[in-house]
Amino acid sequence: MIVLSEASAQLPPSRTALDVSAATEAAKLVGCRVYYMHPGQEPNLSVAANATRALASVPNQAVELPAVWVGFTPTVEWYAAIYAEAEKKRIRLLNTPDEHRTATELDRHYPRIWDLTPESVVLTDPRQADEAVARLGLPVFVKGAVKSRKELGYRACVATTADELRRMVRDTIAVEVRSRGKAVVRKLAPIRHVHVSPTGFPVGREFRVFRYRESLLDHGYYWEADDAQAELSGPEERAVLALAAEAALRLAVPFVAIDIAQLADGTWTVIEASDAQFAGPCQIPLLRLWNRIRAIAPGRP
Repeated sequence: MIVLSEASAQLPPSRTALDVSAATEAAKLVGCRVYYMHPGQEPNLSVAANATRALASVPNQAVELPAVWVGFTPTVEWYAAIYAEAEKKRIRLLNTPDEHRTATELDRHYPRIWDLTPESVVLTDPRQADEAVARLGLPVFVKGAVKSRKELGYRACVATTADELRRMVRDTIAVEVRSRGKAVVRKLAPIRHVHVSPTGFPVGREFRVFRYRESLLDHGYYWEADDAQAELSGPEERAVLALAAEAALRLAVPFVAIDIAQLADGTWTVIEASDAQFAGPCQIPLLRLWNRIRAIAPGRP
């Protein structure tokens, strides 16, 4: 297994940067062959030329080998360019550009799992907010096709009036890397919880499940802190893993992470999916996860 890593001492400190560095070190320890991507992009170069520059130190392989990109969620164009450049070197990322988009963009995977996840409406203009309210009611959760504004706190993501919703949709769409031009308005799920995070989010019984094709790789509690809610009974664990397996089957993305949370009535729901290459490990032991990635993901047939 080859790893293309964006870990770099030049990066400003962040939670994601720490995850990227830790995943890179774990991949090395379990025997993956790690190559570092050249950091940054030159604005005077084309996307393709920047991809060539990013992988300039990566040698051509004697035979085609599977690879995982460990880094930051890229734009559509950047993922496609790196995928194509890696292919020239006989290196094949586990997810194609189209599969990457299916896993990453909620509006693309929602039609496949609509009955497994909170009801959602995709907006491309703040003036469509009233239509979303008419369908979903209030309050609602607002996120971009790729990411929410979670780092700004709960109130930055939850609209309680139509005016708030219009403002959140506008602000969300404005950040292309977060939205890819779309805001997703979701019925607010009644997450079972006993306390909230410092930014106001319900700390629910949420779990991240990593899968490769038909195989479970690993799963673990989503939140960082120690919490009694992290303990699953046997039936609960089977329910979480079965729902994640159903969602992954419908998405048909080889390397995927599925987040599952428990609702107030005790049932489980899919919160979101993501390309596992760019998903943090949450409370999953990294060495165990990477041993399984290396052993179970031998490449696409």
